[in-house]
Parts: sequence; C-alpha cells; structure tokens
Amino acid sequence: MAANEANRAATRRRWQLWAGVLALVGLVLLIIGLTAADGVAAWVEVLVAILLLVTSYVVQHLARRETVYRHDEQR
Repeated sequence: MAANEANRAATRRRWQLWAGVLALVGLVLLIIGLTAADGVAAWVEVLVAILLLVTSYVVQHLARRETVYRHDEQR
C-alpha cells in the first residue's frame, strides 16, 4: 500500500510540474504578445498563451481530482 501511495504522489507531482511549465510558457507568450509582438503574430501568441493557460488549469484540476477522489484498491 505504501508503494502505491508513493507512486500516486510522484504522479501528482509530475502533473503539477507540467502544469507549472505550461503556465510559465503561457505567461511568457502572453507578455510577449501584448508588449513586443505586432499585428497577426501578437494575436496568435495571445491565443496560444490563453490555450496554454487553460491547459495548465485542466492539468492541475486532474492532478487534484486524482488525489481527492482516488479509489482505494483495498475493499
């Protein structure tokens, strides 16, 4: 049982790491799109940034749901 808990914790940390990376890249693209880019490139960067931020939120939600609503294999 302890190994299974450690595996779940490692999986959750990995998902949280990926969510953080996606959020960071999304924020960087958003800042570049709003400040430095011009024209169509700016809109594309802003849209990709929003998509990355939403994806980051979904990954975080899935990681939390796995922790909170996990099914116990012991019955």
